[in-house]
Amino acid sequence: MSVTVIIPTYNGGALWKQSAHLLEKQHTNIVRVKVIDSSSKDDSRSVAEQYAFEVCQIDQKDFDHGGTRTLALSDVDTDIVVFMTQDAILATEDAIDCLVSVLEQDRSIVCAYGRQLPHHNANPLAEHARMNSYRAESYITSLSEDFPKGFRKAFFSNSFAAYHTDFLKSIGGFPRHLILGEDSFVAAKALVSGKKVAYVAEAKVRHSHNYTVVEEFKRYFDIGVFHSTQQWMLDELGQVEGEGVKFAIEQIRFLIKRKRFKWVLLSVMASAAKYLGYKLGRKHRSLGVTWSRRLSMYKTYWNRV
Repeated sequence: MSVTVIIPTYNGGALWKQSAHLLEKQHTNIVRVKVIDSSSKDDSRSVAEQYAFEVCQIDQKDFDHGGTRTLALSDVDTDIVVFMTQDAILATEDAIDCLVSVLEQDRSIVCAYGRQLPHHNANPLAEHARMNSYRAESYITSLSEDFPKGFRKAFFSNSFAAYHTDFLKSIGGFPRHLILGEDSFVAAKALVSGKKVAYVAEAKVRHSHNYTVVEEFKRYFDIGVFHSTQQWMLDELGQVEGEGVKFAIEQIRFLIKRKRFKWVLLSVMASAAKYLGYKLGRKHRSLGVTWSRRLSMYKTYWNRV
């Protein structure tokens, strides 16, 4: 099957250079690589041009997680479209081939995402987050499957994901003006329409973030906003209560087992920040736009509310 790769960029720096270099080495039928650059102030565009990638430039203020990707999708006519982020480093030369192969095996599987390993400079909290969310066992799921449970079925990431192009276009691409979660939105749409979603652990990239406690608060504020604006996903798939407590306890055990004791307090603080941020995000309408913008990681979202 033919493949188009789409990557939004903005001041990608050294990670984008590494990502582009390894993308060029992939052993699969990549027909096009499209880069949507949000007016980078560094050499992100010239890096893309160095590898003969197509480059489309937009204003930074116009970037939208779903809308920008849908814009890039509009003229794609390959069988499969793969979305990546600029800081996702392909771990093997057959990573994309591994990811798209599951879509070739079963047409009822309309989208798949790969395993994310921590970057080499990941701190212990970031390392555990990747180990918890991206495990070594692959799976294929539908609404009738017992695993994963509830809302976890729609867990998905456009940092490294593949879709049947015709399916993605049939639902209008990614929704515009979501604060985040355009990937999970589409996975949920696939599931409720009777399709299947796959996780391919053999398809690997390196991708992680060393978030501060404040950044974790802001990120989970935005997740709360996303869930509150997309209540249908929770109604169809199930609630998310209890997952945060389980994760927090597992992270402390992970740190103690590895004798990273000085990180335990930071883990507790980060978990508390996530909980508070999420709860406030769910109540963002009561806070109003001004306060919501202050508490949010993706501040440009509030310019269009």
